Amino acid sequence: MSTAPLVSVLIPAYNAETTVESALASVLRQSLREIEIVLVDDGSTDSTVGIAEGMCRADERLRLVRMAHGGIINALNSGIEYCRADLIARMDADDISHPRRLEAQAQVMLESPDVSVCSCLVRMFPRRGLLGGLLRYEGWLNSVQTHEEIMRDMFVESPVAHPSVMLRRTELVDIGGYEEHGWPEDYDLWLRYHAAGKRFCKVEETLVCWRQSEGRLTFTDGRYSLENFIRAKAHYISRMLAAESRPVALWGAGMTGRRLLKHLTREGVMVKSVIDVDPRKIGSVLRGLPIVGTEAIDAGERVFIVAAVGSARARELIRDHLTNRGFRETVDFICAA
Repeated sequence: MSTAPLVSVLIPAYNAETTVESALASVLRQSLREIEIVLVDDGSTDSTVGIAEGMCRADERLRLVRMAHGGIINALNSGIEYCRADLIARMDADDISHPRRLEAQAQVMLESPDVSVCSCLVRMFPRRGLLGGLLRYEGWLNSVQTHEEIMRDMFVESPVAHPSVMLRRTELVDIGGYEEHGWPEDYDLWLRYHAAGKRFCKVEETLVCWRQSEGRLTFTDGRYSLENFIRAKAHYISRMLAAESRPVALWGAGMTGRRLLKHLTREGVMVKSVIDVDPRKIGSVLRGLPIVGTEAIDAGERVFIVAAVGSARARELIRDHLTNRGFRETVDFICAA
């Protein structure tokens, strides 16, 4: 390409012969023409490279970077070095982008220089066989749209789909790119952006079809286990709480609360007590901490509360309870489940 593109689309690929052609085609037919695609082949052993090479010959906007197999983090960080545009859009080699996706997201990024991460709504596919948990996650993910909602729910789940984002290259490099910590590399990146005070947004249109398959890293790589998601949350919550002078209380003596408490303790967080509504638990102890009822919130000193109850309905009830008592979410309490 003779001129620098407006957007670089970064796509890692590993043995994606059945999907890479349709994924690349969806980017090549974007309404925004000033783009380049950086396809990083992570040592594929199937025909992915041959398919990509043929498409490169047909359209100079597609560039193929070949590497020995090193995993997605290595592929992404290497790919960033080849991206020439100020804006980097992510996609995976098995997803499909709507023709207006890059145009819509680039418009937001150009018109709103304070936005660091621009996502969009997504639709998982194929619909047949989608488990209830995935459908619930899709619904929740698409309901969290504004910066304020994303900040509020940052520790509930990963609030943006990785293949749907557009980022600023300079900021991505400055924040350290993708890092290996033994937990999901994308969630780790959003947590670092959150800690740095960066601004998020979503285009309120469904612009990415996000493929769900048994071969996805989410289902095959231990870094994406629930336990490692909780470890990531605990790590960044502990960093946030380091600036707190108030005592910390954990709301939730169930399985989710117990797991988070374990990792918060390992991160050095001194939790004062555990709050629960189950009368069978109140008065007992969890990891040496007293389990108290909700009345302790009003009777004792003001605390910072980390709510960790694994139910969306319970989360909303906790929010209502604390808000009605003058607690401000993200200032006086956070929901971590």
